Amino acid sequence: MNPDLRLLQLLPAAVLVTQQGAIRFANTASMELLEAPSIDSLIGRLSGDFVHPLDQVRSTNRIQQVAVPEQAGRPNKSSEFRIRTERGNLRMVLISSVAIEWDGAPAVLMCGIDMTHQSEIEAQLRESEQNFRRLFENMQDVYYRTDAQGIVQHVGPGVRRVLGYEPHEIEGRTAESYYPQSSDRDAFKAAIMEHGEVSDFPGQMVRRDGTVIDISISSHLLYDHAGQFAGIEGIYRDVTQRKNLERELQRLATTDMLTGIANRRAFLECAESAYTHSRSNGEPLTLLMLDLDHFKTINDRFGHLEGDRALMAFAQAIKGQLRASDAVGRLGGEEFGVLLPLTTLAEGLEVATRMLHGIRELQLTDDAGHSYRITTSLGVGTFRQSDRSLRDMLDRADQALYLAKHRGRDQVASLETMGE
Repeated sequence: MNPDLRLLQLLPAAVLVTQQGAIRFANTASMELLEAPSIDSLIGRLSGDFVHPLDQVRSTNRIQQVAVPEQAGRPNKSSEFRIRTERGNLRMVLISSVAIEWDGAPAVLMCGIDMTHQSEIEAQLRESEQNFRRLFENMQDVYYRTDAQGIVQHVGPGVRRVLGYEPHEIEGRTAESYYPQSSDRDAFKAAIMEHGEVSDFPGQMVRRDGTVIDISISSHLLYDHAGQFAGIEGIYRDVTQRKNLERELQRLATTDMLTGIANRRAFLECAESAYTHSRSNGEPLTLLMLDLDHFKTINDRFGHLEGDRALMAFAQAIKGQLRASDAVGRLGGEEFGVLLPLTTLAEGLEVATRMLHGIRELQLTDDAGHSYRITTSLGVGTFRQSDRSLRDMLDRADQALYLAKHRGRDQVASLETMGE
């Protein structure tokens, strides 16, 4: 045996020589420290396999640091690391490392001293590890760490509950694999690269069974010893139940409960957005105001329950004439609004006429078997560049509706066709 190697074998401190992370030499003290069955069983193993997950990033950075030219031949400062032995026991080891040449190639020599001799320290370490493992195993959040290329390096057991995968099925794959929409992942990456961290960032992921869930991500960037971006570390949690509740609350806040269409507030917000878009792009926009004729008579003759049924049938008849890009809302009582983007006055009058005839053709029947029909009055207004606000267009459509009712109802009217 080489005299230098014999000397290393006799040292009471643990000594490892690694190349590209793999163990090339181990002395007897290393075998005993790592509780390996033999020195040969350590050769070829990755030294990082014995480092505790919480210390892996710090350990990797220190090993990289000794390899830079400025550090050549100088060991780094000793530091304590948690390691897990071949038998699964936890050790606290004081480790220092230095860059060397081994068999003509760059290598790292590591020297470690076991600092867990005292039973009190060992007991504290065991308790700490048990607490950490219990917390890690049962936490609802999913811990994860990726490298600079987005490859998942480590993921916590919570991923079983959240995504339905085993951790080893996730590790080694790109985090992007679990996003149903690349835009979600791109938005997350842009935000964290800009700010260095994100908190409660929204997104979605796909479970093993194909279910899409809402997630909330809190993460921060990782850097290597040279200050270069090295990956991302953080947690994410399943917030589908919370998001569904938020969506339901939003629906309740923006929906007319009787007819199922947008309520007044939601419709006017939509109209304001469409108006702003038309003003910015010079695109046509048409607004219809509708009123169910003689609604009070229906209530008085058949009762309020039948009046509600008439309103629901009226709303559905209006929706049946609309495109996906159009919007309809109940403004109050028996008055409704319809928004027609990219629609000229002539086209809007055609839509209004179809609605007029469609509602005339409805045949409704009350609980007593009495049949009756309903009609509507419609006012049509269009966007003008001279408008000061949405209110001007709303006023023209409302005035046109008043004109249609004044002329006898069951008809369409527009101030624009009268030159006003």
